[in-house]
Amino acid sequence: MPTETIGILHPGAMGISVAASALHSGHQVCYASEGRSEATLARAAEHSLRDLGTLAELCQTCSIIISVCPPHAAEEVAQQVITNNFKGLYLDANAIAPQKAKRIGEILSSADIAFVDGGIIGGPAWDPGETWLYLSGTETEAKRIADCFSGGLLETSIIDEEIGKASGIKMCYASYTKGTTALLTSILSLSEALGVREELMAQWERDWSGFPKQTEFRARRVTAKAWRFAGEMDEIASTFESAGLPGGFHQSAGEIYRRLAHFKGTEEPPELGDVLETLLNN
Repeated sequence: MPTETIGILHPGAMGISVAASALHSGHQVCYASEGRSEATLARAAEHSLRDLGTLAELCQTCSIIISVCPPHAAEEVAQQVITNNFKGLYLDANAIAPQKAKRIGEILSSADIAFVDGGIIGGPAWDPGETWLYLSGTETEAKRIADCFSGGLLETSIIDEEIGKASGIKMCYASYTKGTTALLTSILSLSEALGVREELMAQWERDWSGFPKQTEFRARRVTAKAWRFAGEMDEIASTFESAGLPGGFHQSAGEIYRRLAHFKGTEEPPELGDVLETLLNN
């Protein structure tokens, strides 16, 4: 297996774990520090990523570029790579609708950039068997991406040659996991507004032992990433609508997450009361 020079856009909490998996598989991993936050610089330094300074240099040096960014930025990031004359293999591993993945693939292909669609399920890949990268694209190109992580903790699965399939499974999976968290959080807020939260929790406990604690944990824990999940809900809503199904539920879930977005960057999860108050008074 040949050694690849991989560029990661951008090494956030998930991206740095993807980068680490590629490093542990024997590849060189690079990033561009220009315009990045102090937190990003610290993560990159901790894991010994090679800093190429600018996106232009990254595009000239790397044979593979992997995009791990908030879903709303996926198309803009791909366009920036085209502008900087990248001519290698590009993996979009963002939480985007299948139709957006196809559109990005078409734009990149027209610029002579090979493309693989990816969808990550699970949290940052620091434990074996916990995080999966689904891939769809031509057999040769998808396998080349999978080989980047052969010795790391990120599991890979090539599911189809059709662009959009990997994004599709991501949308379906997250529509339940993150969608139900938004629903449960909004239900707790409603019970708080109506003055029946304690009674609701007691009934939940009678019906499903431990469910109230699980729900409280989910509502508090999701706040740190709510700013990012809002855009993901928009992508899921678009995916439902493209299949002829109503997207309104996940549009509302996106609004729930937007109301919680100001918790971004908090080191400890807020108290449940603070979460509910934010939703009700936003």
